[in-house]
Amino acid sequence: MKRITIKNMIVTTVLFLSLASCEKSFLELKPPTSLTPEFALATEADLQVALRGAYAGLKSTALYGRSLMVLGDMMADNTYQSALNTNRYTNFNLYNYLVTDGDVAGLWNASYSVILRANNIINSPIADNANIQQIKGEAYAIRALAYFNLVRYFGSPYTLDPSKLGVPIITTYQADLKPERAKIADVYTLINKDLTQAFTLMTKFTNSSQFSKYSAKALQAKVYLAMGDKTNAKTAALDVITNSGFTAISSAAHTGYWAGVAPRTDKVETLLEISFDAVANNAFDALSYIYLQSGNYGDMLCSSELYDLFETADIRKSLYATGTRGGLASVFVNKYGSFTGDHSDTKVIRMSEMYLIAAEASYPSNTADALKYVNEVTSRRGATAIASSGSALLEDIITERRKELAFEGERYLDMQRLQRNIARSKNYPAAALSIDFTNYRRIMPIPQGELDANPSIKLQQNPGWN
Repeated sequence: MKRITIKNMIVTTVLFLSLASCEKSFLELKPPTSLTPEFALATEADLQVALRGAYAGLKSTALYGRSLMVLGDMMADNTYQSALNTNRYTNFNLYNYLVTDGDVAGLWNASYSVILRANNIINSPIADNANIQQIKGEAYAIRALAYFNLVRYFGSPYTLDPSKLGVPIITTYQADLKPERAKIADVYTLINKDLTQAFTLMTKFTNSSQFSKYSAKALQAKVYLAMGDKTNAKTAALDVITNSGFTAISSAAHTGYWAGVAPRTDKVETLLEISFDAVANNAFDALSYIYLQSGNYGDMLCSSELYDLFETADIRKSLYATGTRGGLASVFVNKYGSFTGDHSDTKVIRMSEMYLIAAEASYPSNTADALKYVNEVTSRRGATAIASSGSALLEDIITERRKELAFEGERYLDMQRLQRNIARSKNYPAAALSIDFTNYRRIMPIPQGELDANPSIKLQQNPGWN
């Protein structure tokens, strides 16, 4: 089977976009091998088509269609594999995945495919107007999101050492490009530059399935938190809270919010989501099937440790159900419903997380603010208000993040940036109950296919994977 590399994806995607967006007579078309992004993306309509393609790339099962959401909890301590399963993510449940793992390669390849699509939009020479600026602003934000995911999974945390190797930076179309890995600091510099540009360019809010000015700012709050830059993280989060016009969901609206399957236009809670529908969905690969309670498709279950954190009055507990699967007592996840027809969208950035970022970023310099913002979340969930101080307050905030953002792909990334060991519950295999922060599998390997195709990074594999 032919390996997919960054180079392959560049050529393939450019050809696809070129052929799809050009309406000239067949005899007028340039030979496919000579098409460039500049030729393919020559009008505003072309850019709109290309932007839809960039968002479509995020729907891949290797990204927000499945893997990012599952691995972000399974590689930590929230999600484990049911005894009755389809063998998806078994190696991550056991923490013994390899450099040749298909899910690792999928995350890498799909992310660079999205980056390529965004690059082609960003670098289009079409003269600016308000619509073009909006399209390019969204493309900048999409590229930033893709790089943010890549550098966190394939590089060590920024908080550990930003001078270590991150991922290759590609900002322009070059068919023969074989880039080296850039430093983590340089990747984060690009991410922040892209998000600042996105915030400047965008003026429109369409719905929650597309980036807008303040969803870009919200993503930047997440980026600053990952960097350990609490000052800028708090500033960005409060900018969203104060100026975006978005509001957080109430306790009464919580259940209905998760039952919804359509993008929102009301600026309630969802700053950004990846939208699926009855036509464009992932069918049996969808998250709703991953957490299904019956049949063979319900691969993943909620760890008993996480479930025990919820108080009886906490409305979030209603998203879980106890029962039996594979002959074992189990806790089922109902956060992703509607597994016939239209599938629930994947939440990427929510207002509630902005309050949690503001809370964590306030600690330890301003404990009053830390309590204020974390209890903006507890008060909307029917949970007991947090009243702790000192180091206990930080732990309570992190626990609140765990409960609020469970099964949204954040837990493992939190454990990485906080440089914490992972202690899994008894639900997990005995050989994988404890994963120290120093375990080399806490950072994904550069996929073997990429190493084989790109001599520039052949000697830049992550430690332990050689």
